[in-house]
Amino acid sequence: MNHGSSTESVMDVAELKEFAARYTAAWCSQDAASVAAFFAENGSLTINDGAPSVGRPAVTAAAQGFMTAFPDMVVTMDSVSLEGGRAVYRWTLTGTNTGPGGTGKAVRISGYEEWTFSADGLIAESQGHFDEADYNRQLGKP
Repeated sequence: MNHGSSTESVMDVAELKEFAARYTAAWCSQDAASVAAFFAENGSLTINDGAPSVGRPAVTAAAQGFMTAFPDMVVTMDSVSLEGGRAVYRWTLTGTNTGPGGTGKAVRISGYEEWTFSADGLIAESQGHFDEADYNRQLGKP
């Protein structure tokens, strides 16, 4: 038994599902700051081993990038679970790339985030993963 895990001590599965449902709604809101509000003050979001977005302003900017690129973006929660002391949030994003400089192409991509929580029950670290090659193919990028 791992008693040192912050995720298990901060919330149970029912609370995690409720948190993830609210997080999903924030991604669909076109209000990037509402996504960042789920992160601890100095929380980080890393997407596909890129440079981490650290702190709420940086997380807001990362979320805004997707919201701007996909004005009709809808994120659906596929599942959320506790795995090895981390929460794993699985999602599907659908949208049309009609933002500035967009390709006009429709995209449907699935991925997941691995969350570590801070003591205050917010995301301290999120490691996000999706198939970037498939994403770029759907966008019509080389």
